[in-house]
Amino acid sequence: MRLRVEFTTEPFDLDEAPDHAVVARDIVTGAGLDAVDVGPFGNTAEGDADRVLGAVSALLRESLEAGATRVSLQVNVIADAEPDKGDAT
Repeated sequence: MRLRVEFTTEPFDLDEAPDHAVVARDIVTGAGLDAVDVGPFGNTAEGDADRVLGAVSALLRESLEAGATRVSLQVNVIADAEPDKGDAT
């Protein structure tokens, strides 16, 4: 099963990335996930369920410890890529 996680951490600081945002970014970029997109107002990553759930667990724990006062996230099941069946001829 593949999952997509979308998340934000607060409080925001537009002048400099807060520690909790840096921690969250480091977790998702280091978790071996696919299609990681990190930005100032939202972040997404995709991957197999075990990796995504492990990253979410670490992200929650470590970003709160680093000063986040709120973590908003959404996790969606996404379709697995269809295997290439090649030509049927």
